Amino acid sequence: MKRRAGGAVAAIAAGTLLAAGVVSAPAAAEPGGLDWGGCADLRPREDERLECATLDVPMDRGSAAGPEQSVTLALSRVPARGERTGTLLVNPGGPGSSGRGWASIVALGLPDDLRDRYDVVAFDPRGVGASTPALTCDPGHFDPVRPDTVPHDAADEDALLDRAADYARSCRAANGDLLEHATTVDSAHDMDAIRAALGVERIDYLGYSYGSYLGAVYATLYPDRVGRLVLDSIVDPDRGWYEGNLAQSRSLDAATGHFFDWIARHDDVYGLGATGDEVAKHYYEVREGLAERPEQAVGPTEYEGTYLVAAYAAAYWPPLARALADQVNDDDPAALIAAYERFGESAEDEPAYAAYLATECTDSVWPRSWTTWRADGREVHAEAPFLGWNNIWYNAPCMFWPVQGGPWFQVDGSEVSDALLVQATDDGPTPLHGAYAMRERFPGSRLVIEDGGVTHGVSLSGNTCVDDAVADYLRTGELPEAGGGADGADLTCPAPPEPEPHRAQTAPAPEARP
Repeated sequence: MKRRAGGAVAAIAAGTLLAAGVVSAPAAAEPGGLDWGGCADLRPREDERLECATLDVPMDRGSAAGPEQSVTLALSRVPARGERTGTLLVNPGGPGSSGRGWASIVALGLPDDLRDRYDVVAFDPRGVGASTPALTCDPGHFDPVRPDTVPHDAADEDALLDRAADYARSCRAANGDLLEHATTVDSAHDMDAIRAALGVERIDYLGYSYGSYLGAVYATLYPDRVGRLVLDSIVDPDRGWYEGNLAQSRSLDAATGHFFDWIARHDDVYGLGATGDEVAKHYYEVREGLAERPEQAVGPTEYEGTYLVAAYAAAYWPPLARALADQVNDDDPAALIAAYERFGESAEDEPAYAAYLATECTDSVWPRSWTTWRADGREVHAEAPFLGWNNIWYNAPCMFWPVQGGPWFQVDGSEVSDALLVQATDDGPTPLHGAYAMRERFPGSRLVIEDGGVTHGVSLSGNTCVDDAVADYLRTGELPEAGGGADGADLTCPAPPEPEPHRAQTAPAPEARP
């Protein structure tokens, strides 16, 4: 799936930013062997204790010669404020996203009684963030202004294909053996090593977006070691990444349509038209203009990447709408440039992109023929122009990836007694059908749906109905009554109110996801 470099879960992290700083915490050796100490690059929120540790795991668990090479995982923990009765492991998604900052984010979102009893633990998966070795391929890959993702002729296609092939080659040259061992299954085995090092028999888990798939794979491999399992914004377990990305392009387009409709409902503020189609016309006209004349670092591809966050959470709509209105009505790019600097991809995101590809390109089989990609790209662009071609080229290095992918892991939750699945109906990055498919794979699960929401990452984002269901399950194991919701859900929760428009930006926009 196309991910936002730097994290996947917008609604929870909107308005929160990890700041660098040195935080002192007393060192403590875990019964399983982890040595917790201070965090040099993270700091807690409010009055939390935040601790960090590392854990060495084999790079290749299947090697007949034994674990000759290792990977060092970087972990974080917010300890229980009272007597610990459980450990909650969290993953924010990706693949490629750093997870360590999410121990603090999730702990802050829990009710007080759960914060008192839970150790909340997060980690950077292998190849990601502070884990070592960390993947990187071409540090300049996201330098602006990047080539337009919409090819107009064969020469454009050839140039974009060369760019994708060059990136894949640079990944092989820069990273060596780790590329052979960066699948979701590898990370799931790492999760069990974390569980063992924590000295617990069973671990509770909260996974968002790609983290939902990672959690499902872990539960399939280790069903007797899973406690309470919450999967939020759910990846479709029935589709490999290539097919899933094509479906995602369509759902991202639909989610952005809700953004355009919202702008139209506030035409008195933004002056971009009284229908979503009129607003969309302005959006694509700006894109065409940026292809001819970029605004500083913002060309058409940077523009697409900036507006992608509109499909992740409505919290981003006001500043993005203001930027579009200023550009269209006043020919003023200042807000657009500021939005790109806040939300767009930059050189800092390249390592996360490398890790994203290392996982997706090897998790499943990808077509190696450009004929297939071109036909699919043209079809999806005709139906979903918002990111149809962008998503094709974002993943195109998998066509040339030096490690063969597949087969797609078959998730099977039949041995897991219970799980809670959470999904917004209009989630763009992870379409609704993935939640229904995951429920079929986990017969003991229940599905909570946020009706009418575009929220990517619903749990603990402030929807009281959803948050109460998640807290009740984590607290007692109690699931919603089967069949109690609408449209196949077991619990239906109304989406939160839409944001108010900004006549002028009087407050900082939400921060991009950490």
